[in-house]
Amino acid sequence: MFFLLGLLAILSPNVTVAHPMPNSVVLLNIHGDRIDAEVQIPLNELQAAFGHAVNDSSAGLVDRLGPQLRTYLSQHIKPQSSDGRDWRVQVGELAVHETQNPINGTYRELTAQVQLIPPADADVRRFTFRYDAVLHQVVTHKILVSVQQDWERGQVADENPTQVGVIELDIVNNRIAPLAINLEAGSTWSGFQAMIQLGMRHISEGTDHLLFLLVLLLPAPLLLNKNRWGHFGGVRYSLKRLLLIVTAFTIGHSLTLLLGSLGWVRLPSQPVELLIAVSILVSAVHAFRPLFPGREAWVAAGFGLIHGLAFASTLANLRLDAGPMALSILGFNLGIELMQVGIIALVIPWLILLSQTAFYQYARVIGAILAGIAALAWVAERISGQPNGVTALVEQVAGWSPWLLAGLAVIAVATWLRGRLQPAA
Repeated sequence: MFFLLGLLAILSPNVTVAHPMPNSVVLLNIHGDRIDAEVQIPLNELQAAFGHAVNDSSAGLVDRLGPQLRTYLSQHIKPQSSDGRDWRVQVGELAVHETQNPINGTYRELTAQVQLIPPADADVRRFTFRYDAVLHQVVTHKILVSVQQDWERGQVADENPTQVGVIELDIVNNRIAPLAINLEAGSTWSGFQAMIQLGMRHISEGTDHLLFLLVLLLPAPLLLNKNRWGHFGGVRYSLKRLLLIVTAFTIGHSLTLLLGSLGWVRLPSQPVELLIAVSILVSAVHAFRPLFPGREAWVAAGFGLIHGLAFASTLANLRLDAGPMALSILGFNLGIELMQVGIIALVIPWLILLSQTAFYQYARVIGAILAGIAALAWVAERISGQPNGVTALVEQVAGWSPWLLAGLAVIAVATWLRGRLQPAA
């Protein structure tokens, strides 16, 4: 019956069904001495092969049938080296995920963390992957195998997985052919480069991180006048304060990036993200009216510690070995600094030029108010867990950053020239 159903599915492509058969997915994370795999199996397919009502009664499934599920997976996952030696398979954490689809209804999936360990002298990048869970009974089933993370090839887990093959029934020969995995050789340099690029992308997409720093820099070129922001303090004064703030922020986030990536300091993501939003609100109030004049560097370093914990979560989630992790911390931090310094270098000249004009008072106040609104919206979103229109608008506006920078340059030059030419008139 299963054979005929499979043949019908192939020979009759125009036949439609209300509930398309879902596939299993195997995501491979390549390490130097092992492969960490995540196996995703639809429970409605697993039920037919496993012999237990795992889909009809999925509540508490791992507690009820965890040992049997691990044994079942161990029996049907058989990687082998090219010389025929079996790899060691360890099935770890199991979890059940449930989603609602308006077309197909409720979809339940078993996720298993599986470690594939080759013999001591075997090549972890070249092996035969024998896998037939579900497929040994449900012949229409398919297993999609992809590489999710391969540090030596410069592929990290937040990118789209690279599919390396499909395991399915060979109907002509009535057999399940194993999948030959042959991954190209990588290098330490490729992994290091990927971490630099990841750091640059992380800070370029981190609107909240950049907004905190930019708003804190708004009053930096100004002198203090009776608990209010006064006039331009000069180019040397401005550059000294700007560089001091940027350096302090760098030291702060670099420290917790290191400690957090190594697992020595760890905080839940929600309070960290909430504190980042609060840091923007504090810097916005300070830009509007002095809260801590002359101590901006200390504030930047202190809040930098919080921002660094958010950076560290990205690396910690990669679960790299000691050597790659050390290089990743260096590369990731270098990428953050390159992008951060590049953005600041593009902004500072126009900031200094504009701060020499009377218009800067209005620009500073407007910038502080807008940043404060964005910060309050982020605070609300990160407390409630519900997105709002303001944060969506902020992210949309952040995509216009090249045009905003060009606008800042035009306004700075125009107002500066106007101020220069006005006395002569």
